[in-house]
Amino acid sequence: MTVELALTVARIITAVVFVAIGITHFVPSVVRTMAAMVPAVFHGRPFSPRGWVWVTGVAEIAGGIGLLVPATRPAAGILLAVFLVCVFPANAYAAHHRDRFGVVAVPLVPRMLMQLALIALVLWVGLA
Repeated sequence: MTVELALTVARIITAVVFVAIGITHFVPSVVRTMAAMVPAVFHGRPFSPRGWVWVTGVAEIAGGIGLLVPATRPAAGILLAVFLVCVFPANAYAAHHRDRFGVVAVPLVPRMLMQLALIALVLWVGLA
């Protein structure tokens, strides 16, 4: 497999995963769980916890689609990296409340490493 083919496959898989995860942000049971993960400091600033879930779902869908369109690919990669930084506080909150979130709450250090790997991935598939 050539590097270009590997990049194309990685880009498509990354895009599909972001779109699929974004779609889950509109499934009521998922919305409830994710809304509970939004730290109180973000409530009403400017969205309710559910609003944040919906906005992040739209962002993931748009970012995933953006990775597939050559004209928007670089912006999508950069914006997805920024997005991953922005949603980290919710992941950290869940990590600190494992009793409440169960398996969704990945421990903080592994979650941070996963987030960094995802940031590297979206920048690679977006900017390469």
